[in-house]
Amino acid sequence: MTALIEYTGNLRCNATHLQSNSEIQTDAPTDNRGKGERFSPTDLLCVSLATCMLTTMGIKASDMEIDISGAKAEVTKHMAANPRRVAAIDVVVSLTDIGDEKSKTILERSGNQCPVAKSVHPDIKLNLTYNWK
Repeated sequence: MTALIEYTGNLRCNATHLQSNSEIQTDAPTDNRGKGERFSPTDLLCVSLATCMLTTMGIKASDMEIDISGAKAEVTKHMAANPRRVAAIDVVVSLTDIGDEKSKTILERSGNQCPVAKSVHPDIKLNLTYNWK
């Protein structure tokens, strides 16, 4: 088992990662009867994509002896109705320019092919952008 999730009432859940015992809480968003005081489950889907992209890129960068520490990702979630679902996720990754176009391409492909990106339903539009500064 990976995690234990408890519904704590008031549209909130507590998730405990069993290996590390770390915890996160979720809250329903304000447009769906929640208080929006924590990440919503759909927010976590989007955050999972961005953190997976950065982690996968970090693994590849390490193999290439490139340091991408300080890379950041901005995530925007777009919801649809009928049925209520995530329709699109925008991820803008910002990294320090490493100068080498081939290495940039390899790292971008690595981010685009991360396990979460490959697990997202094909109806969800992924808009993945890389800014090398």
